[in-house]
Amino acid sequence: MTQTNSDMGLVVVGAGGRMGRSLIRAIDEIAGVRLAAAIERPGSDAVGRDAGELAGLPSCGVHVTDDALAAFAHAEGVVDFTAPEASLEFADLAAQARIVHVLGTTGMGPECDARIFAASRHARIVKSGNMSLGVNLLSVLVEQAARALNAADWDIEVLEMHHKHKVDAPSGTALLLGQAAAKGREIDLEGASVRVRDGMTGAREDGTIGFATLRGGSVVGEHSVLFATEGEMVELRHEALDRSIFARGAVKAALWARSRKPGLYTMRDVLGLSASV
Repeated sequence: MTQTNSDMGLVVVGAGGRMGRSLIRAIDEIAGVRLAAAIERPGSDAVGRDAGELAGLPSCGVHVTDDALAAFAHAEGVVDFTAPEASLEFADLAAQARIVHVLGTTGMGPECDARIFAASRHARIVKSGNMSLGVNLLSVLVEQAARALNAADWDIEVLEMHHKHKVDAPSGTALLLGQAAAKGREIDLEGASVRVRDGMTGAREDGTIGFATLRGGSVVGEHSVLFATEGEMVELRHEALDRSIFARGAVKAALWARSRKPGLYTMRDVLGLSASV
């Protein structure tokens, strides 16, 4: 796609990984953005390579570097699906540069929240456990269903499956859906979630939200939220067929955040779904 100087310059961090390469392709396909820089960790085999060729595209003239500070200084945004520790550093750099930080990294615990919030005073951070339209619409439906179905009668279970290389469990998407259910029930997910069942666990406690995690093969992502009661069950489900949906969503989130004030946003804000429930 033909790009211009007015296009939003984006940095892809973790450029050598599967999501990084997918992000480079998404930037090439979507109007209004251009690849400003591609980052990898020091010592990576990807450093020095042309980012376009790395992603299976024609040469683009942007070579992968390990100097994030210099890259952020000459960009308007960064898209990040790396690891919690790295993402916290990128959030700090985005705040220093006062640019957009689209944060799709999963496995970030509550201990990361304060640092992300501090960075959002200067950066425009869009943080979500999942960047796809379908999943975020599903989260709205889950919240509505949880609010409508009485906790004393309806049990909630979140079932997810991902490829065998995924390192965090439950997935960020599963937690996003669990949080939507907890919000609908007006409860705290941390105190209500059940993530492990093994041995003589006893009967299921009313009002809890259960998680089941499956890993195997090359599954991109499958998520179901089950509402079960005596004699019937409601299932809300999403299946990701290609990880490019997350990359495209992240790039569109960056474009949306470009004109916003510094702050911490979610994909519900990007998609106009925040007021839907």
